[in-house]
Amino acid sequence: MTKKLLLTWILLGSLLLAQKITHIKFEGLAQLSSSAALEIADIHVGDTMDADKINQSIKNFFEQGYFKDVWVDKRGGTLIYHFKEKVAISNIQIKGYGTGNDGEKLLGSTGLKKGDLYDTRRVKRAKERLIAGLETQGYYDTVVEVTTQEVGKNSVSVIFDVNKGEKIKITKMNFIGASKLSQSDLEFDLANQEEDFLGWMPFLHSGEAKIDQLGYDAHRVKNVYMKHGYLDAEVSKPLMRVDFGSYKAEVDYKIKEGVRYRVGTITITQKIAGLKVKDLKNMLTLKEGKYFNIKRMRKDIKNLEEEVGNHGFAYVKVNPQMHKDAKTKTINLNYIVQEGAPVTINDVLISGNHTTKDRVIRRYIYLAPGDKFNARDLKDSKNALGRTGFFEKVDVQSQRISENKINLLVSVKEAPTGTISAGGGYGSFEGLMFNASYSEKNTFGSGISTDLGFDISSISTNYNISFTNPRVWDSLYSLSLSFYKRKYEYYNFTQDQLGGSLILGREFLRYFRGSVGVGYVDNKSEENNNQIIGQDGNQTFIDRFGFYNDKYKKTSIFFNLSFDNTDDFYIPREGMIAAVNFEYASLSGNDFNTTIGSGEEKGYGTFMKTSAKLGLYYGMEDLIDYDLILRFKARATIMNSGDNEKLPIAEKLYLGGIGSLRGYQPFSLTPLRDPNDLNSRTGGKKRASVTVEASIPLSEAAKMRLAFFYDYGMIGEDSFNEIKRSSVGVVVEWQSAFGPINLVFSKALDNQEGDRTAPFEFSMGTRF
Repeated sequence: MTKKLLLTWILLGSLLLAQKITHIKFEGLAQLSSSAALEIADIHVGDTMDADKINQSIKNFFEQGYFKDVWVDKRGGTLIYHFKEKVAISNIQIKGYGTGNDGEKLLGSTGLKKGDLYDTRRVKRAKERLIAGLETQGYYDTVVEVTTQEVGKNSVSVIFDVNKGEKIKITKMNFIGASKLSQSDLEFDLANQEEDFLGWMPFLHSGEAKIDQLGYDAHRVKNVYMKHGYLDAEVSKPLMRVDFGSYKAEVDYKIKEGVRYRVGTITITQKIAGLKVKDLKNMLTLKEGKYFNIKRMRKDIKNLEEEVGNHGFAYVKVNPQMHKDAKTKTINLNYIVQEGAPVTINDVLISGNHTTKDRVIRRYIYLAPGDKFNARDLKDSKNALGRTGFFEKVDVQSQRISENKINLLVSVKEAPTGTISAGGGYGSFEGLMFNASYSEKNTFGSGISTDLGFDISSISTNYNISFTNPRVWDSLYSLSLSFYKRKYEYYNFTQDQLGGSLILGREFLRYFRGSVGVGYVDNKSEENNNQIIGQDGNQTFIDRFGFYNDKYKKTSIFFNLSFDNTDDFYIPREGMIAAVNFEYASLSGNDFNTTIGSGEEKGYGTFMKTSAKLGLYYGMEDLIDYDLILRFKARATIMNSGDNEKLPIAEKLYLGGIGSLRGYQPFSLTPLRDPNDLNSRTGGKKRASVTVEASIPLSEAAKMRLAFFYDYGMIGEDSFNEIKRSSVGVVVEWQSAFGPINLVFSKALDNQEGDRTAPFEFSMGTRF
C-alpha cells in the first residue's frame, strides 16, 4: 500500500532533524482538489515533520475511498503526496439473466451505479446481493462470475455473468397438528404455497419457492389463527425439505392450536370532551359475544384513532388491553385512548409530481397551513386526489415539527393520463377506414382535460374537440366547452349532426357538484333511398314511414347535480356516485309532417330528458381479508314531450353495449315501428338498466383485475318494460401504460330472434 522503506527514511530523518515543512505537493489527484486534500491530511506548512501525523494523514486519505495507493516522498522541506486513484465504473452489465425491467431491477439491487469508483469489496457485496435477489425469485444454486473490461485509461466496465440455477417447486405443504382450520384457510395468505393443478397457467400458484418470505410465512399462519379466535396458537418456523435432484420441496409447520376465544366485555377509556363512549362503541366491528378476530380489532383501532383525530389530534394512539380467561374461553378488551396534544398544520409539502403542478394538487387538499388537524379532512384529501385519475398512488403522512405543529407530506405517483392513437383498416361495411385521437386528462399538468379526434370511412365522418377545466383559476368553478361534427350512414338513414355545448359548474359541500349549460345541434338526417308511395293534398307519404327524415335545430339548457365520495377514479373500493341530469330542449326546423298510423300530424316542439344514475362500491378486504370489490350500478332515463310534438329518432333512447347492457351490440335494442321489420327502429322514451359486479385481483404486478357481472336492461316507448333483456359475463380490467382498458366477454341470456349480440367488446378509459 505504501513504499515502506522510503517512508521509514523520511520519518527517521524528520525525527532526527526536527525539520520544518516548507511546502506540500499533491501528485496524481483527480477526484479531490488540493485545498480539500490539505484539509484531509491535516498537515500544514510550518509544522514539524512528525511520523505519526504523516502516517495518520495517509490513513485519512485511504478512508475517503478514492485511492488504490498513497505514499509520501520528501525533498528537503517539501512533502510530496503521491496518489494512485481507483478507476471509475463506466458501465454495468448482467449476462445470462435477461434485459428490460427485470434486468434493470436486478441491477438496482446491487447498490452499484455508473460513475462509482471500482472497489473490490463493494463489487463482492453487489455479487452477494445479486444472488440473494435471485433467491427471492426462487432460484437456488445461483452462480455469479464477475469480470471487468478496461474502458479508456481511468474506467472499467463491470460484467456480472449470471447462471441463475434452478427454481425450487413446493409440491406439498404440511400443517402438522392443524385440525380446526382447513389447509386452504391456512395457506391463503402465504407467499409460499403448493403448486396448483395447471399451476403454469397465469394467475394460478406455480409453487415456486420464495426463500426470503419463508420466515414471514410462520407469522402469516399465526395471524390466520388469530383471525379465527385461536389466541394461544403456536406455529413453528417452517422447515423446507428440498430434493436437490429434482429441486422439489415440502414445507412443514408444527402447530399447537389451543382453544378458541369469544369476546367478553369491551370498554373504552378516554378523556376527550365531546366524545361519548357509547358512540365510539357503536363504531366497533368486533362485537361482544362474537369470536375474536385480530383483523377486526386492528380495524377498530384505526377507526377509533380516526374519530379522535377529527377533534384535532394527529398522533392518537389507541392501545388495546387484552385479558384472557382460559376457563370461560373469553377475552375482555379495553381500548385506552391516548390523544396527545392537539396540533395545527404548519405546511403542506408535495413530492413525486413530475408533471402535475403543485397548485393543482393543493386544490384537492382540504387542510392548509394554519388549519386545525382533522383526520377526516386528511382521508377526504387522499380520496379526492384519487378521484382525479391523475395518480397511480397517493400517500399523505404527517411530520411532527413541534409539540403542536405538523407538516403534511403529500407523495404522489403519477399515472398515465393521456392517450394518442392512430389507425386504419378496411371493412366490408365501412370500407377504407382511418382514425386518430388524442385524449389527455391532465394537459401539461394543469388539470385541464382535452379531447381531439377524427374518424373517417366510406360511410362516416366524425370530428370532435372538447376542453374541461375542473377548477377555473383554482376556484371551485368548472368550465367545459365542446364541438363535434358527426355523419354516419346507417342501413336505412344517414345521421348528420353539427353541435356544441358550454357548461359551467361548481363544487359545493365537498362531495357535491352542480352545473348549468347550453347546447346547440344542427341535425340534417336523411332517409336513404326515399320513395314517394302516395299523396294526399299537401301531405306526403315517404317510403314506409318517413320518420328518419329529421332536419331540425335543437337548442338545449342543461342542469346537473352530482355526488361523488369514492376513493379512486377507476377502481373505487368505497363510496357512492349519484347524479341527476335534466335537459330542456327546443326543436325547430323543416319537418315533413309525416302521417303515421292513424294519420295524426306531428311537428317539432320541446322535450324534457331526465337521467339519473347511482353507483355503490364496497371493498370487502377488511371483512374477509381478500381484495373483493362489490359494485352496484343503476341508470334510468325518461323523455317527455307534448302529445302532438314529434321526437326525432336521433334524440331518442337506445339500449345495448358498454355503459347500458353488455352482450348486445351498442344501440341495437329499441322499439320497432313495424314488429315484422327489424330495420324500422324508432328509439324509446324510457330506458333503465341495473348492473351487479364482483371484482377480484387477477395480477397485482400487471395491475389487472377480473370482474364478474350481471346486467339487466329495459326500454320502451310508453313504459320501461316493453323490451327486457339481460346478460352475464366477465371483464378483464387492466390499468395499462396506455390508460385503463376493459376487455368484456359476455353472454346474452334471453336474446330473441333478430337481436344483435356482442360476445366481445372492449373500451379504454371508461368509468362508472
